Amino acid sequence: MKRVVLTFILSIITLSPIMAQQKIVQTAGRQQLGDFAPEFAHLNDDILFGEVWSRNDLLSLRDRSLVTITSLISQGITDTSLTYHLQEAKKNGITRTEISEILTHIAFYAGWPKAWAAFRLAKDVWTDDIKGDDAKAEFVRSMIFPIGEPNTAYAKYFIGNSYLAQISTDQIPFANVTFEPGCRNNWHVHRAEKGGGQMLVGVAGRGWYQEEGKEPVEILPGTVINIPANVKHWHGAAKDSWFAHLAFAVPGEETENVWLEPVTDEEYNTLK
Repeated sequence: MKRVVLTFILSIITLSPIMAQQKIVQTAGRQQLGDFAPEFAHLNDDILFGEVWSRNDLLSLRDRSLVTITSLISQGITDTSLTYHLQEAKKNGITRTEISEILTHIAFYAGWPKAWAAFRLAKDVWTDDIKGDDAKAEFVRSMIFPIGEPNTAYAKYFIGNSYLAQISTDQIPFANVTFEPGCRNNWHVHRAEKGGGQMLVGVAGRGWYQEEGKEPVEILPGTVINIPANVKHWHGAAKDSWFAHLAFAVPGEETENVWLEPVTDEEYNTLK
């Protein structure tokens, strides 16, 4: 009986994919530098990849991809080497949604501009994950943040269809909000006794923001809108464009969102 149990355990250890090392074969060093710097090519192909990356019984390939892309972005390296490691991260199981969250997290520690540069590369690497050839699918492929689910909880405060993806609930909570062409939210106010308000960052497409009594402001990718507390305003897509922005909730005391009347067609149709 003991021999049968021992044989069974040994078979599990032998067959387990967790315990088995996957040898990484790399030839880029010799292909690109073999004649010029053969020792460097050897260190790159045989040591870095052939030994260090191949120790995936100690640290998984997925984890090594996470460490590598974080290190490169932190140094501001956003050239072909980062593209290569993003491609490898995808092969190693990191999804479109996960890379969006990973780069967002890195942004707070390595710097916002570095993350933006990485997002541009990651968007191309994960672009084929979105299926379909309609305008919505094409738009979703143009941005790295997930579109999320239909924004049913707040649908009564929107004209048209919108989508919500909560990106982070830690430190500063924020979400990616996507609007179909012509969609906009009602006039509303972010009430607060102290602090509070909201910040918007354009992600993709073209949209609008307007405070009561002021001219509308166009929002494009990278546009930052700072919304003070207790200011009546609205935001949404242009008539001819899908649109997405990040919405950051600014911490405050006694905060409350107060939804008001819709933006009328007469008001909205004056926008170009």
